[in-house]
Amino acid sequence: MATTTNDLKNGLVLNLEGQLWTVVSFQHVKPGKGPAFVRTTLKHVLSGKVVDKTFNAGTKVETATVDRRSMTYLYADGTDFVFMDGETFDQISVSRDVVGDGANYLLENTEVVVATHEGVPLYVELPTSLELVIQHTDPGLQGDRSTGGTKPAVLETGAEIQVPLFLSTGEKVKVDTRDGRYLGRVSS
Repeated sequence: MATTTNDLKNGLVLNLEGQLWTVVSFQHVKPGKGPAFVRTTLKHVLSGKVVDKTFNAGTKVETATVDRRSMTYLYADGTDFVFMDGETFDQISVSRDVVGDGANYLLENTEVVVATHEGVPLYVELPTSLELVIQHTDPGLQGDRSTGGTKPAVLETGAEIQVPLFLSTGEKVKVDTRDGRYLGRVSS
């Protein structure tokens, strides 16, 4: 499929020289002299590399069809992760490379979005935050306050994050899946 640079929009996936790029942002520019152009910020779908690219206005670009489906994480199979489509019950194996750092926060039955292009998994999008139980953390010391320092904690998924000193093993916390930040305690 082809479109022109005049029809670009955020989230559109372009196929440039056999590589898939997502449009992060774009700006149509009409200078006082010379032809109009489109300034874009593109993110490589597989590597996550971000580049700025300028196109002449009206230039034809090839778009890629990316199928984004809501799926449920079932289990890990060796180095792969198995997801199931809730509508068709089809199962798909996705390699650890594609799942990336999101693997640190995956629990069975977590709802995610799996993006594929021509049947090949491109990336897995987790919810921005998940509630996870602290499997182990050293006890805080007498006098620890809610403000101040942090300590390492291992979550039920095996990921290690920094949490405030007052938290203890067995508590449920909210974690940002994009960067592993502690967002708060979850009251049960």
